[in-house]
Amino acid sequence: MSPDHNPASTGASQTSGDIDLLCINTIRTLSMDAVQKANSGHPGTPMALAPVAYTLWQRFLNFDPADPNWPNRDRFVLSVGHASMLLYSLIHLTGTRAVNEHEDTSGPALTIDDLKSFRQMDSKTPGHPEYRLTSGIETTTGPLGQGCGNSVGLAMGQRFLADRYNKPGFDVFDYHVYALAGDGDMMEGVSAEAASTAAHLRLGNLTWIYDSNHITIEGSTELAFDEDVAARFRAYGWDVQQVDDANDLDAMGRALEHAKSTTDRPSFILVHSTIGYGAPKKAGTREAHGEPLGADEIRGAKRAYGWPEDSSFLVPDGVYDHFDQGIGKRGADLHRAWHRLMDGYKAQYPELAAELEMMNQHTLPEGWDADIPSFPADAKGVASRESSQKVLNAIAPHVPWMIGGAADLAPSTKSNMTFQGAGSFEADNYGGRNLHFGIREHAMGSICNGLALSALRPYGSGFLIFSDYMKPPIRLSAVMELPVVYIFTHDSIGVGEDGPTHQPIEQILSLRAVPGMLVLRPGDANEVAEAWRHVMTLKEQPACLILSRQAMPTLDRAKYAPASGLKHGAYVLADPPQGGEPEVILMATGTEVSLAVGAYETLTAEGIRARVVSFPSWELFEDQPAEYRHSVLPPHVTARVSVEQGSTIGWDRYVGSTGAAIGMHTFGASAPLAALQKKFGFTPDAVAEAARKQAGHA
Repeated sequence: MSPDHNPASTGASQTSGDIDLLCINTIRTLSMDAVQKANSGHPGTPMALAPVAYTLWQRFLNFDPADPNWPNRDRFVLSVGHASMLLYSLIHLTGTRAVNEHEDTSGPALTIDDLKSFRQMDSKTPGHPEYRLTSGIETTTGPLGQGCGNSVGLAMGQRFLADRYNKPGFDVFDYHVYALAGDGDMMEGVSAEAASTAAHLRLGNLTWIYDSNHITIEGSTELAFDEDVAARFRAYGWDVQQVDDANDLDAMGRALEHAKSTTDRPSFILVHSTIGYGAPKKAGTREAHGEPLGADEIRGAKRAYGWPEDSSFLVPDGVYDHFDQGIGKRGADLHRAWHRLMDGYKAQYPELAAELEMMNQHTLPEGWDADIPSFPADAKGVASRESSQKVLNAIAPHVPWMIGGAADLAPSTKSNMTFQGAGSFEADNYGGRNLHFGIREHAMGSICNGLALSALRPYGSGFLIFSDYMKPPIRLSAVMELPVVYIFTHDSIGVGEDGPTHQPIEQILSLRAVPGMLVLRPGDANEVAEAWRHVMTLKEQPACLILSRQAMPTLDRAKYAPASGLKHGAYVLADPPQGGEPEVILMATGTEVSLAVGAYETLTAEGIRARVVSFPSWELFEDQPAEYRHSVLPPHVTARVSVEQGSTIGWDRYVGSTGAAIGMHTFGASAPLAALQKKFGFTPDAVAEAARKQAGHA
């Protein structure tokens, strides 16, 4: 059937055929019906943007529904993630196949029954799109602005891949990145950071489509948002267009054609729409934003579309076939041509083709760790940020798809790749491997996620205190199981004179609280080497390296246990030289390991049997078998002391209810490091005294 009425006076009914409108209204009604059945969700934006998304997917998006992971596909990012039913409807109607390891790959990614299970337990259609859960979803979105940042990372990833792997006659990577954003995305600061970055890098392979519907949860955007967004993006340096009516398929098509042909800068298409389009009472109101329309309003909207009012989850005859002949045929043809291109590429450039295979499989080249240094014992030692740079520069030349940088802090975080040929990633050198994010921590995190979604191995670095500025993308790295490496330096009150504003207290704890996040605070240069050795092998887990500004002694591994124990999360560094079971266990991380070793030497001289446990990672330790954990921390040895220049919250699981946790209970202070250590009790003498009390020798 075809609808015989559409309320858009200048819209789809005048600029497209019946089949186009039929498909658009199918997207709208599926979205309304799913939200209504779930009694939860956001129907208004899918109703408004169905013509925009339909035009993009059916006419422009180079995407093969039969293989949604095709490496050269265009990427579509739904930054306005609460409109998830828009994407789910498209995935279903295009016949996108299930190809992810978490899915049943014998059938489609989403069936009608999956749409009917919207927002229900264990469904493939959760409230916001989730990467890995359902094929066709490029990234997890919902926290507004994150998809915008991801899209910049995806576009940077394409530019890097094209620079390294494209050869004359072999444009194996030429895909485009599209992001669909809303008023909320434009208000979030991360989108501004990302937009500025994209303009600076002149990412002509990136298009943002901005749905300007002027409605948020509280009501009209006039309550808080009245700037000229188009002028803002022109000022950034984007190419800016405007489409006055979201239902005007011809205007939308012209805008997308222009965006695709604009290669010297990113493109911004501002589209005016009516949220809840077609709903008789709720269209254009906040009530259409984040709640079901209600049965009467849905019937009224369907009446306006010329749709059977009492139908539910209806897909009329011809809709599936139309998508198959549009995006399906185009994607399949392009995909086949790409495979033929790759056959020739593999024959002519076998080494580069092998790199691509390793990159996509998240494996590492043979000998990638051959040059990782071993650090000699040194009482003065070196800051772990400095040893980290040496290890990074030993690894990166062997992993050509490793790319990263800092939020304007590379000279301090020591995160630059300094080997010959590393270069800087810039608009005139997309093959550079050092990224300059500028003072944009939030965008740095979301861009790194986009780079990881491009199968690259990204890292971003900054001061630990500013991890707070990028917590949302850090969290999403863990949600999506992306192997992003976060390098956080200046990890404690060791920052010294910069004072409490720059001295992290609770940040390590907050990172440990993120499920799936691996947090490593190595205790000397050789533990730093082992930390890098471990994180580089991660395929589906992000990691935070917590590193010091101040020097820490490099332990004599002939005297103390080898640093390879780091892979267990915690390991016995030293035991009583006189033998016998320890009377007290000292646990420490990072720079405080040397304090525990100093206290151990004092206690040993006094005849007190002490054990030192280096404890770089709670997460790795918890992954060990109980037998190993008990061998390191015997349950019956309850005299315990932990030492860490951060919050003591959480250490009770290791020191027990009667143990001592030496840490920070207040903010720090501005003073030289030695004065701060004395004031807050981070000295070998203070640790030894706590141990004596625990062992009953006070």
